[in-house]
Amino acid sequence: MSRVARETHPEAARLRREATDAERRFWRAVRNRQLAGLKFRRQVSLGPYVADFACVEGGLIVELDGSQHADAVEYDERRTRYLEAQGYRVIRFSNIDALTNLEGVLEMVLAAAGQR
Repeated sequence: MSRVARETHPEAARLRREATDAERRFWRAVRNRQLAGLKFRRQVSLGPYVADFACVEGGLIVELDGSQHADAVEYDERRTRYLEAQGYRVIRFSNIDALTNLEGVLEMVLAAAGQR
């Protein structure tokens, strides 16, 4: 499993400052190892991309997608292939899911982390 070393992507700090409501809500639920002891980082630089949330030790990336991702399907697919080639499993949820069904999202994240 070849994980890309963390580098500072120029957009990562801005993305952390300008987090969406869904990202803030998800982060409050997973930060400080609150979710089954898994260590998550937010807006993590991985090669040329920035992942919304990464559990490096578990090899898991969680993406929360807003409506703008409907127009970026090809980009998202290319990005996912790259991250998977680095040894990560990428799972995606809509911002709406994170806002209205956070418990369900967290259950699915736990299930995905358990499959590693």
